[in-house]
Amino acid sequence: MNPAEHGAAVAAETERFVSVVKAADLSTPVPTCPGWTLADLTRHTGSVHRWFSELLRLRIQQPPTSRDVELRLPAHSEGYPDWLAESAAEAAAVFAATDLEAPMWAWGVDQHARFWVRRMLFETLVHRADAELALGLPPHIDRALAVDGIDEFLTNLPFASSFAPRTARLRAPHRTIRFSSADADRDWLVGLRPDGFALVADDAEHRTADTETDATVLGAAADLLLLLYGRLDRRSDAFQLLGDQGLLAHWFTHSAF
Repeated sequence: MNPAEHGAAVAAETERFVSVVKAADLSTPVPTCPGWTLADLTRHTGSVHRWFSELLRLRIQQPPTSRDVELRLPAHSEGYPDWLAESAAEAAAVFAATDLEAPMWAWGVDQHARFWVRRMLFETLVHRADAELALGLPPHIDRALAVDGIDEFLTNLPFASSFAPRTARLRAPHRTIRFSSADADRDWLVGLRPDGFALVADDAEHRTADTETDATVLGAAADLLLLLYGRLDRRSDAFQLLGDQGLLAHWFTHSAF
């Protein structure tokens, strides 16, 4: 997917999010975000939209020293769904006015403005799924979006320790974990080393049966995305787990954010 597609998907995912929460009791707990209600989830997502939009407006070149941004929150939580829609509209306007190929600081690998559009997309998508799961609705995630989301997550996760400190413990003496999606015909190979971890390779280069891995997780792309974000249990029927179960337990204990 390209930055324009990411921007369009932010708008589509937000519209879906809004439609879900607008018809719901916003005091409903969100089990996948312990301690939060749907109101908290909606406020968080809109706040992310507005903060990332401000970073893009400023095109910052150094890590920000503050996360303060003018949220213009409604007086009552009943107004949060419409406020979230307005947040996405403001973000879309910023995307349109920004050279998304311009160099810019980002906490992940891609040091360009486009990083923040892609990151906003998957923040929105995963929290939309949180809202649906809270209401007993099965989340549907487009396969292409899921594949792009897995790429984004695994590429950037090694740089997330500032806000996901448990990732610093994702180390092992040269072990590998493969995440494999038959429905998308894609593999992602993660290598754990004594000094850290990284996405090693994907796709056909490492799809051969004789490529040895220490552990493998098999599942549909959409399910794998939610699994990586800690929204699904690896022991559910959606997944087949092969190889070193202790290594998989170590990964899932320390990787979600």
